[in-house]
Amino acid sequence: MILLRSFKNIFLVSELRKKILFTLGVLIIDRLGTYIPVGGVNLSLLNDYLGQASVMGSIFNYIDLLSGGALGKCTLFALGISPYITASIMMQLLSMSIPSLEQLSKEGELGRKVINQYTRYLTLGLAMFWSFSYALLLEGQGFALTPGWGFRLSFVITLAAGSLFVMWLGEQISLRGIGNGASMIIFAGIVAKFPSYVNRMIDAVQQGNMSFIVAILVGLMFLFIIACIVYLEKGERKIPVQYARRVVGRRVYGGQSSYIPFKINTVGVMPVIFASTFLQLPMTILGALASRINALSFIKEIMTPTGVLFNSIEFVLIIFFTYFYTALIFNPVELADNLKKSGGFIPGIRPGKSTAEYFDYILNRIGLVGAIYLAILAIAPNFITYLASIPFYMGGTSLLIVVGVALETSSQAESYLIEHNYEGFLTTGKVKG
Repeated sequence: MILLRSFKNIFLVSELRKKILFTLGVLIIDRLGTYIPVGGVNLSLLNDYLGQASVMGSIFNYIDLLSGGALGKCTLFALGISPYITASIMMQLLSMSIPSLEQLSKEGELGRKVINQYTRYLTLGLAMFWSFSYALLLEGQGFALTPGWGFRLSFVITLAAGSLFVMWLGEQISLRGIGNGASMIIFAGIVAKFPSYVNRMIDAVQQGNMSFIVAILVGLMFLFIIACIVYLEKGERKIPVQYARRVVGRRVYGGQSSYIPFKINTVGVMPVIFASTFLQLPMTILGALASRINALSFIKEIMTPTGVLFNSIEFVLIIFFTYFYTALIFNPVELADNLKKSGGFIPGIRPGKSTAEYFDYILNRIGLVGAIYLAILAIAPNFITYLASIPFYMGGTSLLIVVGVALETSSQAESYLIEHNYEGFLTTGKVKG
């Protein structure tokens, strides 16, 4: 009853209700686009191919999972939000290395608008390149009804237009809805496949391909990983802060103690999303080449999401993007200056430069632990899938994205409820952390 009352409170806050309904409406439109097939593809052969045990856990299934099953069905939104995320990563890297772009990023709202426009152009280029590689992959596997440049051209135009529309939907969620638009679209796509996973597990048990005990153990292992993800997202280190006493007229200000919370995982699930989308582009290209050049067929065998090499690359990428994204959103010097201006200081640390160095020290140490922990959680389900012969591919990356986005979105909704003096989702009245 308490939980139902808490969810009822969501619709009592007018602004929050509008944001949630708008987000749900956009996600419904996005999901509808994943059921509009692209012409020129033999879908029955493609579905039979994806259902084979030999390709379960292949790079094709990995990319298909992140698109919410749209890639495997060759639908209008087959590319999903991935080209936009990849373009955003590339623009952020370029903004740190090209002086003109770096200057634009420091020019406030106008500079951000120009960079966003460049990101859209790059998204279009990546979507066209990606869809062309996918067309070659389909032709190489014999799934194209009429192979040739006519099929390639129509396929590229359709998927590129769909990708740009999904990008626009994500921007609308970020502007008018709740949560990060790109993350919410990926979240909806992954969750949409959960019912089919449950059905496959039940069918495998009924047909004797998997024992009931193994199915229960697999479920418990996934629950344990989810609990670890929640612990990672909520874990933090508190840096004590002391404020000096100031006398203004007859009033005394300051003198109290507080703390600055530094989370173990300071950047959420964005490094996981970056790593997964960053891997998609080269894997799609290599897959297309391997399907047409027999000498490169070994790539399919060694670069599978359940293989050691793929998981090792993903492990390193997650650690890299954790540090990269932390450097983007956290500025120790600015944080130290703001603390100094407000009259605060860390006991035993000089205000100013020494405080900034201390913040940088803490971020690097906590960031390393959080990055390794995040990377382990991301690759652990891949090995569980391989060892337990699960009849579907459910990667750790997808699980991290689902849990992380759910926690971030619930925290945003929680803040609206508390701001309007309503109880939160938990009996304590707020989400811890």
